[in-house]
Amino acid sequence: MSPLARWCHRHRLAVVLVWVGLLLALGAGVGAAGSAFGDSPTSQDTDSAKATALLRQASNSAAGKSGRVVWQVNGGEVTEPAAKQVMTRTLKEIAEAPGVAEVTSPYTPLGKGQISKDGQTAYASVAFDREVEDTQVDHVKEIATGPASGTLHIALNGQAFTVNPAPNPVADVMGIALAFIVLLFVFRAVWVAALPIITAIVGVGTSAVAVILLSHVITLSSTTLTLGSLIGLGVGIDYALFIVNRHRTNLMAGMSVAESAAKALNTSGRAVVFAGLTVVVALLGMLTLNVGIINGMAIGAAITVTLTVLAAITLLPALLGMIGPRVLGRKQRREMSGWTRPRSSGRAGLWGRWAERVQARPKTLALVALAVLAALALPTLSLRLGASDDGNLPTTSTNRQAYDMIADGFGPGFNGPLVLAVQAPDAAGKAAERKLVTALEKVDGVASAHSAPMKDGQTVGVVSVVPTTSPQSEATSDLIHHLRDDVIPQAEQGTSMKVYVGGVTASNDDFASVLMGKLPVFVLVIAALGFLLLTVAFRSLLIPAVGALLNILSIGVAFGAIVVVFQYGFGAGLLGLGAGGPIESFVPILVVGIMFGLSMDYQVFLVSRMREEWAHTGDSHRAVRVGQAETGKVIAVAATIMVCVFGSFVFGGMRVISEFGVSLAVAVAVDALLIRMIVVPALMHLCGRANWWLPRRLDKALPNVSVEGPADEPTHPLYAVREPESSGLAN
Repeated sequence: MSPLARWCHRHRLAVVLVWVGLLLALGAGVGAAGSAFGDSPTSQDTDSAKATALLRQASNSAAGKSGRVVWQVNGGEVTEPAAKQVMTRTLKEIAEAPGVAEVTSPYTPLGKGQISKDGQTAYASVAFDREVEDTQVDHVKEIATGPASGTLHIALNGQAFTVNPAPNPVADVMGIALAFIVLLFVFRAVWVAALPIITAIVGVGTSAVAVILLSHVITLSSTTLTLGSLIGLGVGIDYALFIVNRHRTNLMAGMSVAESAAKALNTSGRAVVFAGLTVVVALLGMLTLNVGIINGMAIGAAITVTLTVLAAITLLPALLGMIGPRVLGRKQRREMSGWTRPRSSGRAGLWGRWAERVQARPKTLALVALAVLAALALPTLSLRLGASDDGNLPTTSTNRQAYDMIADGFGPGFNGPLVLAVQAPDAAGKAAERKLVTALEKVDGVASAHSAPMKDGQTVGVVSVVPTTSPQSEATSDLIHHLRDDVIPQAEQGTSMKVYVGGVTASNDDFASVLMGKLPVFVLVIAALGFLLLTVAFRSLLIPAVGALLNILSIGVAFGAIVVVFQYGFGAGLLGLGAGGPIESFVPILVVGIMFGLSMDYQVFLVSRMREEWAHTGDSHRAVRVGQAETGKVIAVAATIMVCVFGSFVFGGMRVISEFGVSLAVAVAVDALLIRMIVVPALMHLCGRANWWLPRRLDKALPNVSVEGPADEPTHPLYAVREPESSGLAN
């Protein structure tokens, strides 16, 4: 990669202008075309998907979005003349609004069950057309909340009225500011702090506008942008930091700026490309799951990582050429003349002393670290996937207020009724539907069940089943399975009727079940992929095996963190994240892919330096100690930066992104400080020369990949005999 670095250094102004031009051109495209984000349905053949498809064919309104207008009268009942007059007029105006298919008022015979028994709570159901526009929904919201006063409390909830908080740019700014402070504090040089951040911002900014344009081509969730920013800033700053740190070392060894940049890109730059590719491969590996919303997020995140790597290996060398020796601090520039970098002795201040301690007591430290990791990962055993709803929002939210009003007045199950699509092609089928409704009312866990009368010629009916428990309750999930496995098959037997359990609650349960079934296989595939990549990179079997197992452990820690905070609810209220509930179904899948890539990053930077020392000396203990001592500082700083960036997104106001922020921040901190700085070197000390063993036949069969550039001529004769020069991976 030296030729690329030299070319970017010679044409540094042109490189910078190309990146600026690319960003402006893509931005102009976004300004002209806008965005086209939207949630994509799963492609799974689930019961709820069949119900939704059947309802779409039978009824436009049944398949469209719906919501509720909920109201209470302070100190009175909703049937009082004043409240009834105001809300009747409001509901009539809503029914006449564009995009509204049907409004069911509690003041009509059809909606008489929509007033609570105590008379203090009422709600109206609003069904929208299938192709309703967001502006039309917003207009209905304005109409519905217009009459609210000190005595009349009105709130909205339901799928149509759910408010998704907009991405908070403060999270990005906070993460960048904290990263700058960390870099400035550690390296005491402004340009060292600024260059990685500038590079990451350009890469993330370019990818953001590219993803917005891509939303016109493929279905992407609006969360894709925030997720890409979260990942891109973290890895972008870290990747640039590794290159800048190597460049500074080269300058202090007496190299010219051009020579130093070329050497840095040919060593650390190669490791950055390899690490970035592992993240991209892991993200794109999610496409094999064939789940729409995950496909979009994976593609968007992969684009972000690709562009941040591209910025690190092209824009950064150009900027290094412009900055020149100012990338060093003033004191370092004064001392640079005549200073020669000595051969590493394995001591590097704090990290050198820590490396010696790990070498002295590998068993004890490894056991303690593994025990801590196991304890942190233990909550993963109770992981429950699902979907957050209005009940998880802060109590200040209108959606949460409506949710609580409905739960208090009608029972928690009213917030997530099950919608049964009944296919009844003949009179016998219609009679079976009526019997089914009667049977459903007697099922444990069902608060009520009723069906809408079928019109002449209609062959698809709708049965609404209200559980006694909340949508997120495990009991509701058990009820769904009981209906599908026992109640419905018994009702269908000997009839022409076919019944499918659908609705938002059932769809979320199906989505969680599908992903939960695929999660273990996906983790094993990712672990196997990591083993293969590390085997090729380090020409070893033991190091990749240990790395794959430890990657699984770090993923377990990530899962444990989100279970404690978001499922158990410990600290969620303090973070403004509402009440505890199930983990969003797609979060663990994405965390697996992301953490696999990030864990590989640190493993590559750590072990590649160890292998370089092994190539020179053939002393395994020295190689491990020196590698840990010389990479410990930069890995710790890189992990601190990622923790700052990921942690800042916890306060962004989006529960899904907060789940990513908490899981990744905790997992990165633990992975870098416990796994890479204790467990990996301790186990490598215990294994000795076995770390670098590879069967000769396998060595010849594997492709030669040099992660940190061509190795210097090995100085240890045992290494020269054991390992052909062409297959080495060193600096």
